[in-house]
Amino acid sequence: MKQVLKTAFAIFFFIPFLSFARLSVEGLKCESKTNPIAIEMREPVFSWRILSDARGTLQESYQMRVSTAPFNDTNIKNLVWDSGRKKSGQSMFVHYGGTPLKAAKKYFWQTRVWDNKGNVSEWSAQAFFGTGLQAADWQARWINAGFMEDTVTRPSPIFRKHFTIGKKIQSAIAYISARGLYEAAINGKRVGDGFLTPGWTSYKNRIPYQAYDVAELLNKNNNSIGVELGSGWYRGYLAFEGQKNLYGKELALIFQLMISYTDGTSETIVSDSSWKSSVGGVVSSEIYNGEAYDARLEKSGWKEANYDDAGWSGVQASDMPKDNLVATENEMIKKHETFAPLHIITTPKGEKVIDFGQNLVGWVQIKVKERSGDKILISHAEVLDKSGNFYVDNLRAAKEQNTYTLKGGMEETFEPHFTFQGFRYIKVEGFPGELKPENFMAVALYSDMKPTGVFSCSNPLLNQLQHNIQWGQKGNFLDVPTDCPQRDERLGWTGDAQAFSRTATFNTDSYNFYSKWLKDLALDQQPDGRVPFVVPNALRPTSGGSAGWADAATIIPWNVYLAYGDTGILRRQYPSMKAWIGFMQQNSTNYLWNKGFHFGDWLFYSPADDNGGRAAVTDKYMIAQAFYAYSTQLTLNAARILGKKEDTEQLVDLLQHIKDAFLKEYVTPNGRMASNTQTAYVLALQFDLLPESIRMQAAQRLVDNIREYKDHITTGFLGTPYICHVLSRFGFTDVAYTLLLQDTYPSWLYPVKMGATTIWERWDGQKPDSTFQVPSMNSFNHYAYGAIGDWMYRVMAGIDTEEDGPGYQKIKIMPHPGGKLTYANVDLMTNYGPLSAHWKTDSGKFTLYVEIPANTTAHIYLPAADGDQVFESDRPVSDSKEIKYIGKEGAYAQYAVGSGKYSFIVAAIK
Repeated sequence: MKQVLKTAFAIFFFIPFLSFARLSVEGLKCESKTNPIAIEMREPVFSWRILSDARGTLQESYQMRVSTAPFNDTNIKNLVWDSGRKKSGQSMFVHYGGTPLKAAKKYFWQTRVWDNKGNVSEWSAQAFFGTGLQAADWQARWINAGFMEDTVTRPSPIFRKHFTIGKKIQSAIAYISARGLYEAAINGKRVGDGFLTPGWTSYKNRIPYQAYDVAELLNKNNNSIGVELGSGWYRGYLAFEGQKNLYGKELALIFQLMISYTDGTSETIVSDSSWKSSVGGVVSSEIYNGEAYDARLEKSGWKEANYDDAGWSGVQASDMPKDNLVATENEMIKKHETFAPLHIITTPKGEKVIDFGQNLVGWVQIKVKERSGDKILISHAEVLDKSGNFYVDNLRAAKEQNTYTLKGGMEETFEPHFTFQGFRYIKVEGFPGELKPENFMAVALYSDMKPTGVFSCSNPLLNQLQHNIQWGQKGNFLDVPTDCPQRDERLGWTGDAQAFSRTATFNTDSYNFYSKWLKDLALDQQPDGRVPFVVPNALRPTSGGSAGWADAATIIPWNVYLAYGDTGILRRQYPSMKAWIGFMQQNSTNYLWNKGFHFGDWLFYSPADDNGGRAAVTDKYMIAQAFYAYSTQLTLNAARILGKKEDTEQLVDLLQHIKDAFLKEYVTPNGRMASNTQTAYVLALQFDLLPESIRMQAAQRLVDNIREYKDHITTGFLGTPYICHVLSRFGFTDVAYTLLLQDTYPSWLYPVKMGATTIWERWDGQKPDSTFQVPSMNSFNHYAYGAIGDWMYRVMAGIDTEEDGPGYQKIKIMPHPGGKLTYANVDLMTNYGPLSAHWKTDSGKFTLYVEIPANTTAHIYLPAADGDQVFESDRPVSDSKEIKYIGKEGAYAQYAVGSGKYSFIVAAIK
């Protein structure tokens, strides 16, 4: 492994000698998506990346054009917009400025750029986008099953429509959604590669639909559409009180296929009263409980064109609203990694168990051949108990079981349709004969966000921690940011989401994911401004307003803005941000928010035997006041960026009053906090609640507290994301490394050493003696504590974005070597292109390789006592006209650079 990393490091240092041939444009996106088939926006935004082999390349101008037909050298007559040459450096989120776009229409676009060196690129390869449907464009009707449904097991209804085509097809787009979940097929072939569609939103306010290009699935003559529905989040069990039918009792389908023919005519096939309905092999399917499938009940060939559906029931067509249908804006849930069995185990209890080696979210495919009527039961678990037996107590009421009843005869392959499980282990009952690895395969499911960040370092435990952080995100990013993927919960807890949001933006392109979810947050926000505990809100309307949870309304929009540079997300969420500030104002007395329910510093360190009062309890109202100030600060930031002068003045005044109230209530004149805990000092320092004159004292008290706990962390969900940042900010990076590298409870590396492959909900989910924490709340896939990934990227490796140049338009690279690490590497695909920072230390010499994408600038901070120690590409840095010395900042020498690849060497590290 060490040799592989050394080789990778050597390759990266060779990269500066490679270069692009010329100025060019790539990575075209519309509404932050590559070639979307249907977008909701009628005035979309466009983005692109610039490639150049020259250092210091900036875009000076651009030209965009949009057409209703593909571009070629002789035909640009169908233009709906030509920007002309526009003098601007903007290459992200450029707004459309042409004639109004039409619904259900495909458009083509491309761009070219001029740089600051007098070069002009060729026109980019053309991209496309399609516009979606508005309420008036839907000719389809919602349809329900036309038979009396079994309301106990609730089998999945199936729908079918036969139609003929007699002309040559030019294009065919299918628009599909459901009240519930759906899987669709045309002529027996699956439509799309998304699962658990249409996903989960605030269904009472909006239901997403998906659009698919299905031209290649259609036959010239006879055709059939087949769709199966599942209960899903719409009417399945949700939350932890046996609640079901939250959004409705009946499943429904809406389907519209719009076909254009080469002769200029068109045809639309819609869901209406002409469709047929029945039931098939899915006997029951619930997200929490799993799926029961009886292959004997399959209607063989029911998705094919020549199937005889004469015995099927009709359907009920209804006029349920269509004005709440919206085009999908985020990435769909898809299949990703697969895992073969790592071990096949017989437990002390005699159970047949398979270990896939990775705690994941998805399901298991099985292959089997046996007699008709035989049943196979697959149970799922994250861990084995101390004795090595299958452990499911922490699932609470969720069964997490799939049952397959065999048709018999030939080999059969099974996997679920409308459920998912969180597991590393499965228990197999009823399988005929010996369990063999080739009969089982685990499949990971998660939202199809593109990976953007890669982190590695010389410490293998930290590399495993990063692996666990990423897999915690994968397993909990299934259309919404859930808190756990296995028990009877799986809800979009706002506190977890905000704590992890900045880390998430490093690991994956999370823009669309959060943009969609934040819209649901605003929709489910109560009229008084209260933000729910979970989004979509599956709890009571009054279940909201907790500090650190509801602040997702302000923290996540700000973090997404910083990571991607789009003011649009601030503009869209600003009313929600203000409403949340208003709720806190209304529930405060003299600017002090000290009432209401709060979760506090959830799951902070609390020893099993706390007779000595060592639990790190932080006053919940102190925490509330701290987040009151922080959310006000972030809303003030947004108001300034959006040019809201009156709001800005009011928020400046409000913020000062909130800070004054905090100091008066919770801080002594000498800077001691009312709660002498790590979280208290961390929040006060992170949110700038203390006068500058006593901040260093408070930082020292934080360090003293850490030393008191023998270099262990004691923070919970709200203090953990910030503790290492605060330590580094006040000059205690060595203490931050000590915390990070601690490997006994409580610490980040303790679960790693216990064999974890994801982040745990609790610091001690599994105790050193291999017993477990209380099963009522003990998830082994719960990403909140993975928020340390943000510090590993931004401080350890040193990649960050400046607030006045968000989205990595203005880059800050400031590595913090330490912890006996000999190297740390980060590669991040930003909206502007690849950004890298790789540092290593060797015999007192510090080396830093960086890659800065075109159309950006960067400030590089090198740990050097003076400029004479710094070299770039084996030359004194002072010899380079492309590198400007800015000055000293503490122990760092600061340099300004433009785009390009640089290899710095500091002869003697400070």
